[in-house]
Amino acid sequence: MEQEKISTQKNTQVQDEILRSALSLFVQKSYLNTSLSDIAVAAKLNNTQEIYAYFDNKQHLACVLYSNIVDSLSVSIDDIRRRNKKSTDQLHSLVDLLFKLVDQAPDALRFLLTVNHAEFLRDEKPFLKTPAVNKMLKIFQLGINNGEIRSLEPMLIYSCFFGIIYTTLELILNGTLDKKSDLYQSQAWIAAWNTIAKK
Repeated sequence: MEQEKISTQKNTQVQDEILRSALSLFVQKSYLNTSLSDIAVAAKLNNTQEIYAYFDNKQHLACVLYSNIVDSLSVSIDDIRRRNKKSTDQLHSLVDLLFKLVDQAPDALRFLLTVNHAEFLRDEKPFLKTPAVNKMLKIFQLGINNGEIRSLEPMLIYSCFFGIIYTTLELILNGTLDKKSDLYQSQAWIAAWNTIAKK
């Protein structure tokens, strides 16, 4: 029984290392320019056959990565919505989370914001159609209902607000904005909030 538990943990560790290595390579080299051999070398595997013990192919690996990142964001949004009643507070917490990811999980954020998923995830929902974004739209609708946010189409509000936030994050991630991310957070918040706040 103990041996089985150790074996399961080792399998999980190997799978996680494959995912981490693939994520890093996909954002550095792009999905199309990354081979399974590249991933095997980065994950310190003996050969590409070891990848097939966990994933059908490179596309399956990318799908799992995408799902994991979007699902994790979705769970975080649920938590934020539970802890905060006002839409303003929910949005503040969500922006805090995204700016923290610049330091804590930059490759995951790059994968979400800068990679063209349509190139290789044709069967997956585009990010704008995921439950995570749907929950963000509900935050905006709550703000409209409570008189905090201008009465516009929620997807338009999303594009105005997160257009500023995502662009700021991308500029930090690519080094165009070269100071610590928290120095830009309040400026990005003010700019984004002023596009949607009910005056």
